[in-house]
Amino acid sequence: MDTTVSVAVLGTGIMGAAMARNLLRAGHQVSVWNRDAAKTEPLAAEGALRAPTPAAAVEAADVILTMLYDAAAVAQVMRQAAPGIRPGTAWIQSTTMGVQDVPAIAAMAAELGLDLVEAPVSGTRAPAEAGALLVLAAGAEDVRPRVAPVLDAVGSRTIWTGDDPAKGSAARLKLVVNSWVIAASNAAGEVVSLAQALGVDPQQFLDVLDGGPLDLPYLRTKMGLILDDGLEPASFAVDTARKDAHLIVSAAAAEGLKLDGAEAAAARLDRVAAQGHAKQDMAAAYHASR
Repeated sequence: MDTTVSVAVLGTGIMGAAMARNLLRAGHQVSVWNRDAAKTEPLAAEGALRAPTPAAAVEAADVILTMLYDAAAVAQVMRQAAPGIRPGTAWIQSTTMGVQDVPAIAAMAAELGLDLVEAPVSGTRAPAEAGALLVLAAGAEDVRPRVAPVLDAVGSRTIWTGDDPAKGSAARLKLVVNSWVIAASNAAGEVVSLAQALGVDPQQFLDVLDGGPLDLPYLRTKMGLILDDGLEPASFAVDTARKDAHLIVSAAAAEGLKLDGAEAAAARLDRVAAQGHAKQDMAAAYHASR
């Protein structure tokens, strides 16, 4: 059975470009659009069709995939895409957004006649480029087979969290996952800062953890970026991490929770962005210690 589909990828930043590239490698027909058109040029060289507008990108699409900055950007771009949308098209919405944003996006999907699949992803640049993202998805049972070829191309595994994307079950899980990602990255920067201030070789700290229950590959990766001056290009940029950190704090507050660590992480990311590190990897929060 031919499982080739036509996919419109709206948003070709770090994650969107990698997803589009893996869709091309899987043999799918891919049209791409980005606000900064220059970011679609490398994809065109690999076989993607560059679209001048979101509407042009989606005209022949079986599946639309959005990977944009936030919910406001998704709403704006999908409004621009509306003239080209064919009712019944599947929409994979992979932008990380707040729980409170999901119902409005679901209502927009219904208005435009789209079959929505809520599908934020867990992973950074390297797993995205390898097609090894973890997809957290919510969508109707009858829509899942239609989007499976796309999800299989961009991810190594899909976890289905529910059958009603309007309930935001995938967005909720994504915020929980990112709360840990941000906390671990922030800890890496603070450990390096403290070690250096106390005259301790950070490698000695890692030697203490080596092979034990506190050892963590992610911690080693983020510490390596700091120590090797490898904060660019970003795997997960400060400006995106700070957006997510504030979404986490807001989601907790809506449930009557006060997450002191998450609030501190958000403030730390705000501070380092103001210092000029917004486009560097989120491990650049290390600089907020001074």
